[in-house]
This record gives sequence, structure tokens and C-alpha cells, in this order.
Amino acid sequence: MAAPSSLPAISNTFFTPFNPSNQTLKTRNTLTARSSLTSQSLSSAKSTLLNLISDQNRGITTQSDPQKLLQITEAIDTIASINGEQVTTDSSLSGTWRLLWTTEKEQLFIVENAGFFGTKAGDVLQVIDVEKRSLNNVITFPPDGVFFVRSDVEIASSQRVNFRFTSAVLRGKGWEFPLPPFGQGWFDSVYLDDDIRVAKDIRGDYLVVDRAPYQWKE
Repeated sequence: MAAPSSLPAISNTFFTPFNPSNQTLKTRNTLTARSSLTSQSLSSAKSTLLNLISDQNRGITTQSDPQKLLQITEAIDTIASINGEQVTTDSSLSGTWRLLWTTEKEQLFIVENAGFFGTKAGDVLQVIDVEKRSLNNVITFPPDGVFFVRSDVEIASSQRVNFRFTSAVLRGKGWEFPLPPFGQGWFDSVYLDDDIRVAKDIRGDYLVVDRAPYQWKE
């Protein structure tokens, strides 16, 4: 008669066979949790940014407040670091975008000093059409004046757009003065949703715009 084995029986209680579906579910839950945390972080960062720029007169006030400028640019850089995987150069980029805040000195100079020319700056816009590969930078002077720069654009990556100025026009009621094109560059839309877009450009300038409640046309 064979001697009884001295090895204990291996209980099924301690042996769980590998189940690929369980692993897939665990991975999916992990990704969902990360996505949720990212969404919460972005929402918080967006709220912080909009609060910081709310009293900055499109950036004019920020020019004399280095501490505020640092806070705003750090808020934008935080959004960019969280949101690097978002595609912002598809059809969602198209539309009439209205300036909320910028560091772009030329635009701010015109907005701040329009009164010297007997007028007042209205909305400052970026009008983008991804399908037609066009970009217009627009400064309005109500009721009839407008200065705009036409550009051709090229989608360079998931967040970057290259642009080349093609012409510029200063227009009033019943008259128009053409100007020559004067440059090229790129900008990265580091955040974009149904309400706002946040961008950084080749010169290190920052831009925050919202979707205008109208479509600007030449």
C-alpha cells in the first residue's frame, strides 16, 4: 500500500486562474478614474484662469502688474501640462473667437489708444475656418470701422497651427485702405471647449478667447 503523501492538498480557495476579461476591466476602470481626475483638474484650472483674467480689461491692466501676469501665465501653463493630449486643430477650432485676455502688445496698444483716433475699440476677434484654411485677426471700431488681417493656415499637429499673413485692410464706412502682409508664425491651442480657447504662440504671447455669440464676416 502506498504511503500517504506528506504534502498538503492545494485548495482551490488559494488558486484563481488568470482571467483576461478581469484584467481588461481593471485597466478600463483605471483609465476611467484617471480621465475623471484629469477632467476635474482641467475644470478647476479653467475656473482659476477665468477668475484671474476677469478684471484685467483684456490684458491692459495686466501690463502694469507683473505678479498678476505671473499668476495668469502659470495658470495657462498648468492647463497646457494637463491637457497635452487634446486635439484642438479639428473642426472644433473653427468659429468666431472673441478676445478675453492677451499679452500681445500690438493688439493691446490699438485697443488702449483707439480714443486718440476719435473712436473706441469694440470686439477683438480671431475668425478661423479649418476647412478653408483661413484665419482673420479682427479689431472692430463700432459702428462701422474695422481693421483685419487675413492669413492662410496649415494644421501642423494636434494642437499647432502655422499661419502666414496674406493681406491687411483698414475699413470705414464707404472706404477701405489695403495694407501689405507682414509676417508668419504658429500658435498652439493648448485648451479648447464649447466656451473658451487658450493659446500660446511663437513669440511667447498668451491668448484667452471665448466663442462670440455671432459669426463675423467681411
